[in-house]
Amino acid sequence: QVQLVESGGGSVEFGGSLRLSCTVSGDTSSTKYLAWFRQDPGMGREGVAVIVNGGRGTEYVDSVKGRFTISQDIAKNVVYLQMTSLKPEDTSMYYCAATTRQLYGRDWLAFTYFEYWGQGTQVTVSS
Repeated sequence: QVQLVESGGGSVEFGGSLRLSCTVSGDTSSTKYLAWFRQDPGMGREGVAVIVNGGRGTEYVDSVKGRFTISQDIAKNVVYLQMTSLKPEDTSMYYCAATTRQLYGRDWLAFTYFEYWGQGTQVTVSS
């Protein structure tokens, strides 16, 4: 079992920045990937960024490339999502996720591949 706890959400103005944190605990040795997803009410859960456990590779959805950075502090067991140049369309509930499964290509964009989820943290960007 893996437990994930997000923090760092809040309200910012257009163009602002936020850093989300996800503290990972439990059986972290079996985790292969850690990711951030976001979800609006009534909508599906969208993959935002993913990192290979150990920090050896990252991927981003096109809409956040160049603005968001996913990183990992291995010693602290924390995964971060640094968000800059925020836009109103980034407003959403953000979730941290982990999986023990091997992913290929763009598999990571599908929330169904991820077994463990945090409770979410709200990000609101005003225009």
